[in-house]
Amino acid sequence: MTSRVPNEVHSKSMGVSRRGFLGNASAGIAGSLVVGPAVAETLADVPPREDGADLSGRSERSKYVKIARIPEAGPGKRNVDPSDAINSKAPLDKLFGSITPADLHYERSHSGAPDLDPALHRLLIHGMVQNALVFSVADLKAMPSISRLAFIECTGNGWENWKKADENLTVQNTHGLVSTNEWTGAPLKLLVDLVGKDSGSNWMLAEGGDAAGVARSIPLTDEILNEAFVAYGQNGEPLRPAHGFPMRLVMPGFEGNLNIKWLRRLKFGDQPWMTRWETARYTQLQANGKATQFQLRMETNSVITSPSGTMVIKPGYQRITGLSWSGHGKIAKVEISTDGAKSWKQAQLNHPVLPKAQARFQMDWTWDGKPTKIVSRSTDEKGNVQPARKSFIAAMGTNALFHYNAQQTWGIDETGRVRNVLD
Repeated sequence: MTSRVPNEVHSKSMGVSRRGFLGNASAGIAGSLVVGPAVAETLADVPPREDGADLSGRSERSKYVKIARIPEAGPGKRNVDPSDAINSKAPLDKLFGSITPADLHYERSHSGAPDLDPALHRLLIHGMVQNALVFSVADLKAMPSISRLAFIECTGNGWENWKKADENLTVQNTHGLVSTNEWTGAPLKLLVDLVGKDSGSNWMLAEGGDAAGVARSIPLTDEILNEAFVAYGQNGEPLRPAHGFPMRLVMPGFEGNLNIKWLRRLKFGDQPWMTRWETARYTQLQANGKATQFQLRMETNSVITSPSGTMVIKPGYQRITGLSWSGHGKIAKVEISTDGAKSWKQAQLNHPVLPKAQARFQMDWTWDGKPTKIVSRSTDEKGNVQPARKSFIAAMGTNALFHYNAQQTWGIDETGRVRNVLD
């Protein structure tokens, strides 16, 4: 029989005890973690080794992982039949890091995802150009490519909290219409050069191949010409059908509806086309009753994903974590308040922090068991600060539906229940 030697003895043989190391950790986090009973010191109760499953054509998630998007039909119309859904929200509360798995990337479709044969699909580029051209998927793949991490966000993200707060919402419900992927494709600037865009052309119409015929007018600013691209790759594989297979326009930092999926046409001109998607739809009704068009950029934003809505916490150490992003560029800092925005502490940003991509933030906190509110606010590299809800509503009113980027507050009661509150 082999006698068990306490871990304490083994650690001391190396000049430091386990408890001493944890108790004296200079960063503070390790000491904060040791607040409850010590974990098991042995593998005696761990199940024995066993043969695994055979190798297969692709890896599936563990049967113990329950993770999925949530279909919805609009604000307050959640968990609907997929046939009635217009959105499907990403499970932000169950994800790590900043990259969203391709099958969990949020989806917004106006007429479902068409089944397009990549061998037959084509992209027409015409209008105010010297040479109208038609490109196949193979043509695009043969061109010099770029790969870029970028978030895409539906303009309706956050719309649940415009007027009132349902306390039973999760962060998936409130903020699940944003995701970050690595996109790969052909630069728009290269395609512009190939067709010879006229110097007087400063607008582009992008049209999708879905039954709804989604089409948007896009101003050809230097920023857009230098950063937009036609993607065929998503997280290292071909685009998923729900996200535009076999090709889509990617517009880093701009509203999701501009990132036209199933792209089949780009037309250049000298004025916007005023399609129904920028007149009857995707406009902002202001407090004075007037509507704003072409509010295209997504603003600075953040949300705490844990602890967040419907979770339950216990007094003691907590690791607050969440996501931040801005259509203006990199996130410069994220601050967290654990006392209802009375005071703020700067959070740690996980690297890399990239322009127009989501950045993970985190902070250590010890909850004293008393009711409180937690909230985050982000600042980007151009000085844009995520607004408090009161100032946001004072400026925007409550008639609008899109581009809600006010600070998200989570209330915590004496039982540790986390709920959605407005401020």
